[in-house]
Amino acid sequence: MQRRFRGPPTAAIVVAVGVIEVVGTVFASARQPDHRPLDALAFVLLLAGPASLSLRRRAPLVMLPVAASSVGTYLALGYAWGPVFLSLALAIVLSAAAGKRWQTWTVAGACAAVLVAAAVAGGDEFALVRAFAGTSWLAILVLMGEGIRLRTERVAERRRQREAREQAARDEYRLALARDIHDVVAHSLSLINVRASVALHLGEKDPAQFRPALEAIKAASKESLAEIRQLLGVLREDAPLSPAPPPRLDRVPALADDARRAGLEVSLTQPDTAAVQQLPDTVQEAAYRIVQEALTNVVRHSGGRKAAVVIALERPTAARNQGQQLTVTVDDDGAGAAGVPEGNGVTGMRERAAAVGGSLSVGSLDLAPLRPGWRVRAVMPVAGPPAAPLPAPERETR
Repeated sequence: MQRRFRGPPTAAIVVAVGVIEVVGTVFASARQPDHRPLDALAFVLLLAGPASLSLRRRAPLVMLPVAASSVGTYLALGYAWGPVFLSLALAIVLSAAAGKRWQTWTVAGACAAVLVAAAVAGGDEFALVRAFAGTSWLAILVLMGEGIRLRTERVAERRRQREAREQAARDEYRLALARDIHDVVAHSLSLINVRASVALHLGEKDPAQFRPALEAIKAASKESLAEIRQLLGVLREDAPLSPAPPPRLDRVPALADDARRAGLEVSLTQPDTAAVQQLPDTVQEAAYRIVQEALTNVVRHSGGRKAAVVIALERPTAARNQGQQLTVTVDDDGAGAAGVPEGNGVTGMRERAAAVGGSLSVGSLDLAPLRPGWRVRAVMPVAGPPAAPLPAPERETR
């Protein structure tokens, strides 16, 4: 993680200011014989101001009063003028930059009041001009600190926003990988489990059932391993694999065949291949995964024997929306999941539909009196201008 730059080291600031104040004041005192000579107390006061700057991060509330007191005491004792004001100026800037606004303005105002009072008491005609100049510099120093504070806050806010965007992107990436892994593993393992159970149950009475069951298990495991290998390749940056193309709706018939091999009667109705090819890849992948998860749930949980998959392109009835929408409906005659909390599969279907601007609904379906049923329906808008005619002919496979 990149470290944030927080300015020069405090020790360097303290040493530099201390050297400037001591050396500069020594040279300045040589030209001011009418002032009090420098002694041990003078050097202590000259170093107290720079030393207070060491508190700029640990105790900023103490830094400014200490610097102001040391400078005020030094001048009150009549020592020679010089760069003794440097530590006070930096303390004002650093205090304002640290967000101690009221304290900074209070100390700066007190210093300005002292300057004006000294000018009035001295009776010098230029004293008020110098006091006004000093007061103006005090205000400038406070405003400099405020500017540094505002800039620091803006930089920190931009950093927080950037980190929030990066975290959201990472979270979305992890969710996408989790959905893909869940869909691939759950679908393939469900088919393998069902076919293995059928082979064990019927294999002793009819050995001919072994071969188709093993072929189905082999095909399902091969496809699952290929997809999992691609997903793991994305996670391993040291050994990247070429990204696999996203599943499209032309592979839905293969899902229906897999479900049929698992013992489920599946009917499939979908638009012409030419109309499907024009749909965005994201919409096709979402529709494919929803059909995959819905059929997997029928095989694993519902106990149904029949399922109907209907994929259609429709034009919304709302006048403001002139585009098309893709609807995916999977009905089955099983018990469904009434009264059962939604698992990762249904949550993943909802997220996939929402990712392309659509919605998903699940609920019971009354097929006939005393006959349960369950429906999964997704509605996803198709981006871009609508095609001229809606594809009227549809093909149905059983």
